[in-house]
Amino acid sequence: MAEKEREVIGVSDRVSVGRAIPLGIQHMMSMFGSTVLVPVLVGLNPNVAIMCSGIGTICYLLVTRNKIPSYLGSSFAFISPILAAVAATGSLHTALSGVVVAGLVFLAVAGIIKLVGTGWLDRLLPPVLVAAVMIVIGVGLSATAAKMALYSSTDSFVAEGAIVAAITLCAAVIFSGMGGLVGTLPILLAIIVGYLISMPLGLVDFQGVIDAPWIGLPPIQTPHFDPGAIALIAPVALVVVIEHIGHLLAVGEIVGRDYRDMLPRSLAGDGISTVISGLLGGTPTTTYAENIGVMSVTRVYSTQVFWYAAGFALLVGGFCPKLAAFINSIPVPVMGGVSLLLFGLIASNGLRMLVTNNVDFDQNRNLMIASVVIILGVGMETSSIAIPVGDYTLPGMATSALVGIIMNLILPKAKDDAVEPESSVAEIE
Repeated sequence: MAEKEREVIGVSDRVSVGRAIPLGIQHMMSMFGSTVLVPVLVGLNPNVAIMCSGIGTICYLLVTRNKIPSYLGSSFAFISPILAAVAATGSLHTALSGVVVAGLVFLAVAGIIKLVGTGWLDRLLPPVLVAAVMIVIGVGLSATAAKMALYSSTDSFVAEGAIVAAITLCAAVIFSGMGGLVGTLPILLAIIVGYLISMPLGLVDFQGVIDAPWIGLPPIQTPHFDPGAIALIAPVALVVVIEHIGHLLAVGEIVGRDYRDMLPRSLAGDGISTVISGLLGGTPTTTYAENIGVMSVTRVYSTQVFWYAAGFALLVGGFCPKLAAFINSIPVPVMGGVSLLLFGLIASNGLRMLVTNNVDFDQNRNLMIASVVIILGVGMETSSIAIPVGDYTLPGMATSALVGIIMNLILPKAKDDAVEPESSVAEIE
């Protein structure tokens, strides 16, 4: 009964400030760990990345006219190219020029799609393929979530961390089944529970919080344009476009809207965000699966909440190092516990899409497309396998999506499948 009574807060709905604040903090904390990890790995400042994620999300919401609930954080796809550019040029400043131009590539692709329209998406991405890609997005992250929960992101099992992750996961599941305010804040409340449990177990390190000042500006770095660095980094944006489309369709499936026509604006918002981030010394940005998972479990889709999340990220990353250090002190297994739920929900929504679109697996083409896309994508993502293409690599999600598109175009359709079934988002509307 409690599940049926849970409130759904739509994209254009507004909530009180008292509710928007914790809902926004929940989204910010969900993306925090991944957004910080990327700059740490490439040598950029984490606080700048957090600040830029807030600025970028605000730009995205403005460009998409407040119609698409999404959060933009650091993109993992650019890690290897940025490291390669730094090794080749000896400077992070030159690598940042590649980040800026990558954003311009997003804008160029958005302009091209605006000119040619989005009708091709229906032909290239039928429901069976979109659903399979959603499953890849969720299950492909399962290895990361499991390693965070059971290994605390180390190379061996950590019993205390596994206990904390289990308690955090159970708390998130229990809270998500409750009604009222608690039912809309299961991730935030579960993180708090996990944090409190972690403290007596000695898993929380407060030294960074103690050392960090209350007020301070992050060190801004400016790009030095270098053709070599641009050539190494900018083309990766074309791969991220595929990821972006997958995330956009996943968001549409979850909130019950068809966002295909808004793809140019969505890509443009991501492009502007990446350009600004590169100019300030941040990482390239992309829409985040973690926040898609939060929407799925909470049923809160309001873009108003993302404004609050972006504002908090801007404040924490740009002006308050102590708050950034406090959030960063959340133990890895705590985030692993909630990630197990969040990533699983994305995959579950892919399964739901197969059902709501009445995808017929008696048809061989549907069975072949789903089978190949899911196994190839999940296998590559969970094994950290990427296909080298010149100076670049093609990750599992992009590879499986491309293979699925090719299969969809060349496999013969059954006579009763001449017209693709309507997308489930249309049915919901």
